[in-house]
Amino acid sequence: MLASASPRRLDLLRQVGIEPAKIDPAHIDETPAPRELPRAYALRMAKAKLAAVACRHPGAIVLAADSVVACGRRILPKAETVEEARTCLALLSGRRHRVLGGVAVGGASGAVRTRLVETAVRFKRLEPAEIDDYIQSGEWQGKAGGYAIQGRAARFVSFLSGSYSNVVGLPLYETIGLLKAAQ
Repeated sequence: MLASASPRRLDLLRQVGIEPAKIDPAHIDETPAPRELPRAYALRMAKAKLAAVACRHPGAIVLAADSVVACGRRILPKAETVEEARTCLALLSGRRHRVLGGVAVGGASGAVRTRLVETAVRFKRLEPAEIDDYIQSGEWQGKAGGYAIQGRAARFVSFLSGSYSNVVGLPLYETIGLLKAAQ
């Protein structure tokens, strides 16, 4: 059972041969708590999504995840407006940032296993015309930090250390380990 509405997470699972029996998005409030740090937020969101969905499907193995783009201690939003996307891209321009993937798996026994995966990403310095072009593509909509690395934003990445699939939306290696342990 996948507790996510993200088509990227579903695509990543299918890429490695995993087809969820059902998809049931959590639909929870994802507002960060005051002064909440990015690592704590990513894990809290994954656990909260798991809790929201697992109670609706007793005995099922449930996978929940959250992706957070952080610049320093700042949690960047899932860009919903052009202004949010432009602000995120300007902030990430020429800088290193972290993508934090919180993953939570609830087993049939009720045991919960979690992982936090951190990937470091650096963007080249973006020209205003590059930001404008990317905004026009629409790929930023609903994406943490206002970008999708698997699309046109790949041309902005000058450095990546860690899990690429984590930046897309789900750290596959760690997720597969959690799912095996839950069986």
